[in-house]
Amino acid sequence: MKFGIRKPSIKRSLAARTSVKRMVKQQLGLKAPRGMGWITNPKRAVYNRVYDRTTVSFWSILKRLFKEG
Repeated sequence: MKFGIRKPSIKRSLAARTSVKRMVKQQLGLKAPRGMGWITNPKRAVYNRVYDRTTVSFWSILKRLFKEG
């Protein structure tokens, strides 16, 4: 398991946002509601929850540094 700052990948970020598969799922309404990961795939849900709590996004650090007010 990773701890600390995640290394950003602009290529992967762009690919995830422009994926045809993602757009089809969104249009057809095949996405499970938020928080349903425990039912659809519990092993991945546990991993993602731990990963999210033990790592920090590079972009969130930048936002904090340049936050106004």
